[in-house]
Amino acid sequence: VTEPSWQEIVELSQVAEMLDALAARLVAQRGDAEVLSVLERNLAQSREALETRDVQRYVALVREFHDVLVRGANNNKLLSHYQILMNQFPHTRLVFASLQQPERFAASVEEHHAVLRAIAARDPDAAELAMRSHSTQSRRALAASVLASSELSPGESSLKSLSEL
Repeated sequence: VTEPSWQEIVELSQVAEMLDALAARLVAQRGDAEVLSVLERNLAQSREALETRDVQRYVALVREFHDVLVRGANNNKLLSHYQILMNQFPHTRLVFASLQQPERFAASVEEHHAVLRAIAARDPDAAELAMRSHSTQSRRALAASVLASSELSPGESSLKSLSEL
């Protein structure tokens, strides 16, 4: 198993954003009360993790939130592509790295809340936009964390991709 390069992480993040945004849109359109309930429970647990500063718990809840959205979209092709993507993506490590940025933990919880509010309002445009915004902020926090450490060491050729985040 090889570690993805910084360029691969940028590319995988861009694809993940598209899939997550589509999932949020479809869940908002469907208006499935059971999916909404699971997302509400996830957000309540996320707020508890924030209050206790339990980063590891929150990282697991982030993965669950996104998984519930994708599964709740009720689109087998979306689910299949998402699973392939997640098999290539060191998601847990990247979320943890992004949360090392000051205030990112609280911001991430609030961004999930914005997605949930849009879904509850059955507003597909707002749900998609909220998810895209969340993805962008997550990538920016990750880039800042990477630049602050040598964990993934983006090379000079990858600096252009950082500006695209």
